[in-house]
Amino acid sequence: MNQEVSIIHLIAHASITVQLVMAILVLASLTSWYFIVQRVMYFRASRNEVDAFEQEFWSGIDLNQLFRQGNGRAETGGMEGVFRAGFKEFTRLRQQVGADPEAVMEGAQRAMRVAMAREQEKMELSLPFLATVGSTSPYVGLFGTVWGIMASFQGLANAQQATIQSVAPGISEALVATAMGLFAAIPAVIAYNRFAAWVDSLSNKYDTFADEFSSILHRQAHAGGSRRGG
Repeated sequence: MNQEVSIIHLIAHASITVQLVMAILVLASLTSWYFIVQRVMYFRASRNEVDAFEQEFWSGIDLNQLFRQGNGRAETGGMEGVFRAGFKEFTRLRQQVGADPEAVMEGAQRAMRVAMAREQEKMELSLPFLATVGSTSPYVGLFGTVWGIMASFQGLANAQQATIQSVAPGISEALVATAMGLFAAIPAVIAYNRFAAWVDSLSNKYDTFADEFSSILHRQAHAGGSRRGG
């Protein structure tokens, strides 16, 4: 309890500049934690959606039926969004008279690439902010520390006797800024690295699915069938 009161006391008696630095770091830390929690929930839901859709896709269900199942939903994303984008364009192009199979495939693959690019943007949302907080917060805290130490030593010029007791409070106040900078940076760095790995993992799954789905559509385009190929 005394330690908590001591830290609060140090913050309350720090200079305006150092307090401003601390306020910026607290705001950055709170915002980082908001994005961390939001991204954890997003990636957890995305991975569950991918697993569920893959299981249904490879169950042997007719592609037309699988596509129709998503018609009633207001918005579809993830792997299902990639599937719907590719299959919708594939179906549209095939209905044209004299459609070239290669042109049909090219259009379907292009639609899937666009859908995957949109999913990539969704996955990487907030990651630049976490990277910025992780890389800059220690320096922002160090700036507050340097400023506080400079103010402490400048105060010695007017002191009749320079002792450790006269500079220790100011230095302690300044060092709190460094601690707060690290407190903001460490979770942001850990979260960024973890989320970046999840982005790579999901992106690889989308790429693999797009390739496998393209093979199925390629067989349909050249065979003229309406159901999944063998």
